[in-house]
Amino acid sequence: MLEGKRIVLGVTGGIAAYKAIEICRRLVDAGAHVVPVMTAGAEHFIGRTTLSALASEPVQTQLWDNPTTPIPHTRIGQGADLILVAPATARLLAAYRMGLSTDLLTNTLIATRAPVVVCPAMHTEMWEHPSVVDNVAVLRERGVHIVEPESGRLAGGDVGAGRLADPSAIVARVEQLLGPKDLDGVTMVVSAGGTREPIDAVRVIANRSSGKQGYAVAAEAAARGARVTLVSTVSLVAPAGVEVVAVETAEQMQRAMTAAALDHDVIVMSAAVADFRPNVAADGKLKKRDGIPEIMLEPTPDILAGLGATKRQGQVLVGFAAETDDLVANAAEKLRSKRLDLIVANDVGAPRVGFAHDTNAVTLLRPDAEPVEIDLASKRDVARAVIDTIVSIRSRHRQDPA
Repeated sequence: MLEGKRIVLGVTGGIAAYKAIEICRRLVDAGAHVVPVMTAGAEHFIGRTTLSALASEPVQTQLWDNPTTPIPHTRIGQGADLILVAPATARLLAAYRMGLSTDLLTNTLIATRAPVVVCPAMHTEMWEHPSVVDNVAVLRERGVHIVEPESGRLAGGDVGAGRLADPSAIVARVEQLLGPKDLDGVTMVVSAGGTREPIDAVRVIANRSSGKQGYAVAAEAAARGARVTLVSTVSLVAPAGVEVVAVETAEQMQRAMTAAALDHDVIVMSAAVADFRPNVAADGKLKKRDGIPEIMLEPTPDILAGLGATKRQGQVLVGFAAETDDLVANAAEKLRSKRLDLIVANDVGAPRVGFAHDTNAVTLLRPDAEPVEIDLASKRDVARAVIDTIVSIRSRHRQDPA
């Protein structure tokens, strides 16, 4: 998503400066070339060595006596694809709003035409002060992208608004600005996680799905402009800008996905839905002293088949197939019988593939193309391949609506 992009990471003097380390790591992992610029205040909270080691080049702090160029702020600003300031203090907001160039970072902000993302972080009283509110409003009117702080625990044990946004949300905003916009205006619903079918008030029939691949698909789609609804059985951190609908059972997921299918352009069923459930669930907890219970199973609804049967013209339906044998043959049969446009098949018995891992290896099957194998990669990279294929399918639909 950020491969080859040159991002200036500005760090100012707030307690949240330590989170800039994680933001830097995430940007570099996403393929960006990160140019770190620290203010003098930032050096009270983190050291140059740490940020220099994680970024793509050493930290810069000086407006004067720069060994590489006599005008570093101009060179940095002109060469940037995006400038990100995290955290941004009240002082930085005021200086940027006024055009007050007092150090390398403020000079760079003024001497650029690149998009600028500012992530304020400060105590609640400061964040809510009229001058800060006004400064943020003016910057936003000028086209600066503001990632507003969250509410939560602050320095000194206080609780309130002003905590720096989560690094994942900040990086997601950067991806939205710099990534391809090939899903602008598209609505997508993604399911994630494994369903849990109750045996009694305590026990369930479940599977090992972590939901990580579904969340990665949702994050990638949102970064590329889609409006995403995530129907989930797990409690992972939601990607920025994604609406989450919490469910637990196959029946609940069926209701949520069927409702979403009415007005979403793309449906991605990456959840691992239980095939069977107890036909009767005990209201209370079954006791060991009462002996081994007899549990009769019945099939759960085939959500994907139902979505395929009611798929409207132009809608894209994607399924997932977790297999342990005959991967391509089993996936191809599901592709055909459930009227899918794409199925993502993986061998969950292979090393570092599937459940709970951060990596995956899949085969993409379409009715109109040869299978495509995606070798072991991060789940976000797999999600990128899936979304690329969805974009291709939608383009084909537009060219040949029949």
